[in-house]
Amino acid sequence: MPLSVLFLVPKVQFANDDRHLLACCSLDGTISVCQLVPTPPAVLQTLRGHTAPVSDFAWSLSNDIIVSTSLDGSMRIWNAHQGRCIRHIPDPDAAQMLCCIFQPINNNLTVVGNGKHNLHVMNISTGKKVKGGSSKLTGRVLSLSFDSAGRILWAGDDRGSIYSFLFDMATGKLTKAKRLVVSEGSAITSISARSWISREARDPSLLVNACINKLLLYRVVDNEGTLQLKRTFPIQQTAHPVRSIFCPLMSFRQGACVVTGSEDLCVYFFDVERATKAIVNKLQGHSAAVLGVSFNCDESLLASSDAKGMVIIWKREQK
Repeated sequence: MPLSVLFLVPKVQFANDDRHLLACCSLDGTISVCQLVPTPPAVLQTLRGHTAPVSDFAWSLSNDIIVSTSLDGSMRIWNAHQGRCIRHIPDPDAAQMLCCIFQPINNNLTVVGNGKHNLHVMNISTGKKVKGGSSKLTGRVLSLSFDSAGRILWAGDDRGSIYSFLFDMATGKLTKAKRLVVSEGSAITSISARSWISREARDPSLLVNACINKLLLYRVVDNEGTLQLKRTFPIQQTAHPVRSIFCPLMSFRQGACVVTGSEDLCVYFFDVERATKAIVNKLQGHSAAVLGVSFNCDESLLASSDAKGMVIIWKREQK
């Protein structure tokens, strides 16, 4: 089931606990909110207001709010159901805004990363920076992920580093904890955290895309977010902002599984426990580098997006 947008689509994301509500952002400065059922899919809202490409967006837990960041140097808070911009917040450093994430426990707080190497915790109700909630990285901040408890934040930059921060739940203050250089000068385009991968692999893990033709799986070894490389998987990625995700439900049923885009036009499924022949599925249908991947809540549908603006909805075969 293909959906066509005319510009590169860096991210697709199903709404939380929803089977058929999907959003995707585009280099044309818009975000489309789509309803996939009944078919054909329908665009419910087009969020317009950014004057440059949208770099990232996130759904709030209740799906009523979408926060977005843009190369126009601003973040916007949207009413997802009405398609209305509630608040426009300029970047505190007047820089391009490159990524955003909701604090998982307190959705009034959003963390954003920008082109001047800074992270900021923002209060979306006031539009202001949180005191003590800013920190500097070595490069442009491209990717963010919280652990499920919202106490550890990982941030990746365009120079190959992943930083971990301790997040103070009461104040929103960030404390820099650890730094890992994945590969000097290689952009960290995606980070996903998971408290466990499968019934067999119950250690907290981090999944990372880093423009080195590999998908990387790290073990989180302590409560400061220290990372230890567990294994790598071969993909094609040297330049594009490719993303990857865990598959918690599938992993519970069929072994530990992760999914990633790739520059060779394919979507790959890897079994992280399998010592050899880790590729368990390969989806072909895109005509450009596959960038974004997202499962719906019951993993019956997978959305993938590419560098030519195509979004494909893949339906799981019923066994």
